Amino acid sequence: MNERQQLKEILLEKSYRQGSFTLTSGLTSDFYIDGKQTTLSAEGAYLCGKLILELILKQKEPIQAVGGMTLGADPLVTAVSLVSFLEKNPIPAFIVRKEAKGHGTGNYIEGLKNMPAGCRVALLEDVVTTGGTLLKVIERVEAQGFKVGVVITVVERQEGGVKTLADAGYTLESIFTKEELLS
Repeated sequence: MNERQQLKEILLEKSYRQGSFTLTSGLTSDFYIDGKQTTLSAEGAYLCGKLILELILKQKEPIQAVGGMTLGADPLVTAVSLVSFLEKNPIPAFIVRKEAKGHGTGNYIEGLKNMPAGCRVALLEDVVTTGGTLLKVIERVEAQGFKVGVVITVVERQEGGVKTLADAGYTLESIFTKEELLS
């Protein structure tokens, strides 16, 4: 079994639920993907890190850091950074806060010391529905002078996220679309 298939099985076992759910976007759904149940497992984190790193390394221009909005992206950016180090191509991670830190530096972004000024970054998310959260992350990252090279998600729910990001000038890549995950 290949790594993508292994990850699919873990996602279906640990993260996929049927029922009635209200999503971050405010939409309701008859299924929910709790990505953190997979990304916080050792095997799931490793597989996500490896498969996302493969997508990052396929980019035309080099990606120099990986980040995303806390909390969903935290295990993903850590996994990608660790896997990149193990594969002798280290990429630092950063985390975007939901609110600016109320003390100390007051930063929205943690990990700035590890990132070259103005570098090209990949933004990660466990599950994308409409893309609204990612637009906030993009705004905060670009306000710090960084360039968003690619946005990557583990599962793209096929509910407008690709179009929202494309309309704003960004590419969303995924390990799985909803259709691929549930097929």
